Amino acid sequence: MGPQSTPDLSTEASPLSLSTVAVVGLGTMGTGIAEVLTRAGREVIGIDTDEAAARNAVTALEAATARAVQRERITERERQDILARFRTFTDLQAAADADLVIEVVPEDYELKRQVFAGLDAVVRPDTILATGTNALSVTRLAADSQRPERVLGVHFFNPAPAMKLVEVVSSVLTAPTAVAAVTELAHALGKDPIAVGDRAGFVADGLLFGYLNQAAAMYESKYATREDIDAAMRLGCGLPMGPLALLDLIGVDTARTVLEAMYADSQDRLHAPAPILGQLAEAGLTGRKAGRGFYTYDAPGDSTVVPDAESPADADELAGGRTVSSVGVAGSGTMASGIAEVFAKAGFKVVLAARSPEKAEKAKARIAKSLGRSVDKGRLSAEARDTALAAITPAGSLDAFADVDLAVEAVAEDLAVKQELFKTLDKVCKPGAVLATTTSSLPVVACARATSRPEDVIGMHFFNPAPAMKLVEVVRTVLTADDVHATVRAVCAKVRKHPVDCGDRAGFIVNALLFPYLNNAIKMVEEHYATLDDIDAAMKLGGGYPMGPFELLDVVGLDVSLAIEKVLHAEFRDPGLAPAPLLEHLVAAGCLGRKTGRGFREYARR
Repeated sequence: MGPQSTPDLSTEASPLSLSTVAVVGLGTMGTGIAEVLTRAGREVIGIDTDEAAARNAVTALEAATARAVQRERITERERQDILARFRTFTDLQAAADADLVIEVVPEDYELKRQVFAGLDAVVRPDTILATGTNALSVTRLAADSQRPERVLGVHFFNPAPAMKLVEVVSSVLTAPTAVAAVTELAHALGKDPIAVGDRAGFVADGLLFGYLNQAAAMYESKYATREDIDAAMRLGCGLPMGPLALLDLIGVDTARTVLEAMYADSQDRLHAPAPILGQLAEAGLTGRKAGRGFYTYDAPGDSTVVPDAESPADADELAGGRTVSSVGVAGSGTMASGIAEVFAKAGFKVVLAARSPEKAEKAKARIAKSLGRSVDKGRLSAEARDTALAAITPAGSLDAFADVDLAVEAVAEDLAVKQELFKTLDKVCKPGAVLATTTSSLPVVACARATSRPEDVIGMHFFNPAPAMKLVEVVRTVLTADDVHATVRAVCAKVRKHPVDCGDRAGFIVNALLFPYLNNAIKMVEEHYATLDDIDAAMKLGGGYPMGPFELLDVVGLDVSLAIEKVLHAEFRDPGLAPAPLLEHLVAAGCLGRKTGRGFREYARR
């Protein structure tokens, strides 16, 4: 076993060519890493003290390569070569001739230390030792090793064959040649490596787990249901999974371990594990692998969610609601015209009121343009476009709202402006009309108290662009009437939007979870821990996010982002929510993102 048994590789291999790799720990992650390595032509020594785990790893590789042959991605001969490159053992001695050892045993420091001590006794002096941890200290493992300069972290993401990101983690003790060799290997495996320093969570998990923790705390406080929290983040942010479903996939116990390590490192309360994580973990309700976590699954290890005591009952959305056939939309900007388009396409009569007839006509022209693009793309018929446009009546005054059943305000995010508008709506709108604000961060009850009928006021937070985004956050105040809530839920269904219920507090669901994550990304750059590009790449490749945090900040607008951060900080008084100074400095300098040509990045002027 070793270089002598593979002369075709060892004759060309320099000490750092990493042609033979040992993987210690053949669970899901270790098996996935072994598959990636064997497919890339590396000799892989799989080591696990559990013979069943070793057998399962071989079976998994056989099944994965068989699927690849079926899909004509590899030939049968290539499959046999891949399988021949994977050998399994139950003793660390098998790693004696490895160029690189990747340890992926459970996240327990003492267990990992024992593995490294065992490896120190058997591997060559030039062998690189890598830990797959995403939470424990690489530096501490290195310091306890006999060869600290050869120890680093290599963090693959699950499932390893599909996920492109690899975080290469160096401690202050790691030799640059070891980092270079592992980075080169990651490139050879078809991965996108980023170099990071040693701190709990690194980049991707450092940002992801804070967000997951806040979602768990939101659920625990009964602010929103698990289904609404998950739907809000999928539909509002384009994420592949909601945070609570993702916690179940990762493992509630694993998430708690990572967060404990992050909190010990940062002392940031946002990283202190939500108590619900400990309660579920102690009860053995660790997620999919146990058959129950935040959700209940058909069987342990199954991904099929089955109904349980918390599952929402099927209810008639129209029960107890008011009749809505005409809608008034106040505002002339992008959001107002988008909302008016949504209602008009759904068959409602729409009055679009702006501060002047000219502004209202301009907003309707914007809608006509948007509908025209839908016709050009085959998403809408010319007849449907004409019907929708005919349903929109532009007006230069809110007096035109006298007969509407639902008035939706979509003006500037300024509380004084909105309160004045609601005073006017109170005078103009008929009794029984529902009055809705589209605010994303201001208190809905403050708008309600500007009227003599606060029970008729509710929040309807559409997302931009309104015609495309499916989510609407339905925000009840403590004064909102039940039939008003039922009415808005029914209207959302009619306009083919997905409503989620939440209470009247800063950020509602989406912004309360999204903006602390964005703020923490800015802090990483401030601390020179990682670059903008590496952080954006980490979240897209490692977290499946459609945009990296800095891409998103520049699109949203840094001034808008800062305003939301300030509202969240003022509401919750958590030091971790204080806006990052770099964000405040950029806004003060007029660097607001794409709209000004410069934010975190520079953009070509239009």
